[in-house]
Amino acid sequence: MTDTTTRTSTEIATGPKHPVAILAVILLSYFMILLDNSVIFTALPSLQRDLGLTTIELTWVQDAYTLVFGGLLLLGARAGDLLGRRRVFIAGLAVFTLASLLIGIATSGPWIIAARALQGVGAAIVAPAALSLLTASFPAGPQRARAIALYSATAGIGASLGLLVGGAAAELLTWRAGFFLNVPIGIAMIALAPRFLPQQRAARGRFDIVGALSATLGVGAIVFGIIHSTEGGWADPLTIAALAAGALLLVVLVVTESRVTQPIMPLHLFSSRLRSGAYAARFLYLGSMIGFFFFLTQYMQGELGFSPLEAGIGFLPMTIVNFAVAMALPPIARRIGETIPLVVGVAATLAGMTWLSVLDPAAGYLWGIGAPMVLIGIGQGLAFGPLTSAGVAGTSAADAGAASGLVNTFHQLGMALGLGILVAVAHGAASAGADLAGEVSAALAAGSGLLALCLIVCLACIVPAAAIARRASHTRAPARITR
Repeated sequence: MTDTTTRTSTEIATGPKHPVAILAVILLSYFMILLDNSVIFTALPSLQRDLGLTTIELTWVQDAYTLVFGGLLLLGARAGDLLGRRRVFIAGLAVFTLASLLIGIATSGPWIIAARALQGVGAAIVAPAALSLLTASFPAGPQRARAIALYSATAGIGASLGLLVGGAAAELLTWRAGFFLNVPIGIAMIALAPRFLPQQRAARGRFDIVGALSATLGVGAIVFGIIHSTEGGWADPLTIAALAAGALLLVVLVVTESRVTQPIMPLHLFSSRLRSGAYAARFLYLGSMIGFFFFLTQYMQGELGFSPLEAGIGFLPMTIVNFAVAMALPPIARRIGETIPLVVGVAATLAGMTWLSVLDPAAGYLWGIGAPMVLIGIGQGLAFGPLTSAGVAGTSAADAGAASGLVNTFHQLGMALGLGILVAVAHGAASAGADLAGEVSAALAAGSGLLALCLIVCLACIVPAAAIARRASHTRAPARITR
């Protein structure tokens, strides 16, 4: 059985009947995923004490989620195309909600690690379906731009609020509360999704089994190799074997996708300089931002003496500014386009990260952390929306799921690889005799390097490609004049 299209031509032209409800279901569901990607950070010490976890087990509480999430994204996106995105979205929510309950009642290391991996399965299904449902629900133009701005704001806010929720739960209640919270929210979204989300015609065809396996196992092996490198080092045989196996499987993927008629990852999506640049820029940007959250949390608690809750509150300047800028972006983008905000946003993030990397405990919170956080919040608010739009630009309805999957895949891979690199840099600083402030400073300086590369990609790929697309659009519609 396939989903049938129920949207009328009027809805397609003017927008959905219940835009607020649609946004609420999609964004709250996406928010849960992003929240649990970071809620664990400020709760880790409490969780470790409660379950008696070793350091390696504690690492895998976070890494199991990232590994499975990143490895299954493309398969999740393809499942939405073939089985119907609303149906797959609901199934993913059910898996994620069940996994959250299992985490909340976990009594041992293996139990919580397995439940976090199951949570990654649900996230890999929901994330690409959420973006494709969003673009399918709102017509191109101001409505879709605003919806994507909200989606992008959710991406930035979810990470920092996760730290706040995790810290508050650990300090005031229990670390388990952050995961129990997902259960009623997930059940509510599952109940509301069939009522408000549009049904879409599922694509005819079959699963690309070889492509699905090579994509999933290849990406998974690379993510595993990157994660393992933080424990065993880049020269560790298991790290090398995992990365080599992942690279080989991705070669198999490319060869397979060039030959099959219904690929899981259409290679023509990379033919656009705009989309390819967006994937690369997102990869680098998130590689830097995950280090920002991971290391700054440790610095505030370990060096400045903040409690878990105070550390979570410490991220609010960035969160508030991020949301305000993201909401102000759509009308600005309609007047001047998205490339200028993107470049300014990445540059602002780079400036804030560079400032932050010059850590001086004597500077205190306001000048040493809060002020550069404002710059980073401005940068995130300006950059995420244009990066998301560019990642799905020019795709057909048939490719929407695959393009959304690639956006989220590069998002997760960027975090995994970035964290591996930055942890290695921090360990190198520690080996040279640096204290905690020195380790964090070195890691954030390396994160600034990733942002500098991101800015170069934006200027070299996205800006010229977007300019060409605008000229082509003006040629097709010469009567429209914008200032």
